[in-house]
Amino acid sequence: MDLSTTYMGLKLKSPLMPGASPLTADLGSLRQMEDHGAGAVVLHSLFEEQLTHEQKELHHYMMQGTEGFAESLSYFPDIDSFKLGPEEYLEHIRKAKESLTIPVIASLNGVTRGGWIDFARQIEQAGADGLELNVYFIPTNPDLTGGEVEAIYLNILAAVKSFVQIPVAVKLSPFFSSLPNMAHKLDGMGANALVLFNRFYQPDFDLEEMEVKPRVRLSRPGGNLMSLRWIAILYGHIKASMAATTGIHTAEDVIKSVLAGADATQLCSVLLQLGVREVSTILDGMKKWMDAHDYESVAQMKGVMSQKSVAEPAAFERANYMKALQSYK
Repeated sequence: MDLSTTYMGLKLKSPLMPGASPLTADLGSLRQMEDHGAGAVVLHSLFEEQLTHEQKELHHYMMQGTEGFAESLSYFPDIDSFKLGPEEYLEHIRKAKESLTIPVIASLNGVTRGGWIDFARQIEQAGADGLELNVYFIPTNPDLTGGEVEAIYLNILAAVKSFVQIPVAVKLSPFFSSLPNMAHKLDGMGANALVLFNRFYQPDFDLEEMEVKPRVRLSRPGGNLMSLRWIAILYGHIKASMAATTGIHTAEDVIKSVLAGADATQLCSVLLQLGVREVSTILDGMKKWMDAHDYESVAQMKGVMSQKSVAEPAAFERANYMKALQSYK
């Protein structure tokens, strides 16, 4: 049984790819992930604020909307509180490459071109096999148009691609007004992969302290329906690889993602909750399902349930909404 797949031009022994999290900041955990069958790993994110917090461009974005709420600036954490700074991050890449045989993908999290360009080149020089751009941007300015928001993503991708040779993935938000058009633009600008979707952690209110505070809620099984739908719609329409993320907890979740058209699936919450050994548990479940359904390879499964392949393509569109409402009792 062949579980291998190709993601952003990289050969993976399985479609299971632990995503950026505190676990991938630890070398011991990375070794365990490989031992349990991970096909690649995405290192924890290095934040733009760690690279460019003194630059005017980032200062502009951080100050948007804060003129009457100066205290809101205290919401940003002390840059020194992050686990690994830029130099430590590069060393982590080097050590990971020395320790692992599977591809190591670095992750940059930010919103402006800032210091990304030079550091992307340093990431490449440190030995990373690929780079994931996690563009975490909340457009709170009412004067900012949808086109301008798209341009932020496109400009960052274009700038990074012009400076590195390693493959580059873009982790997308699901909130574009026309996701297929945005995916097509990113694909046309050379994105080697799209990761669907970025899971925004929403702030919460502390009713006793009357403060806005961060709140991390891990994903749950079954939380992958949005990525499942859009991967199935996009499959066959773009050249870039696709990775499913958010709500991938079980073998069934991975199988569904591959059938939709995903080349790889990112695991995060399930590993934080149940441990790294869950990688092998999910792989075992995949093998059993594939054997029971006469699939000899992941490649044979890919896209079988995509919109272009199913008998009723409208199931991914408005028809699904109407049927869902009618079926609930």
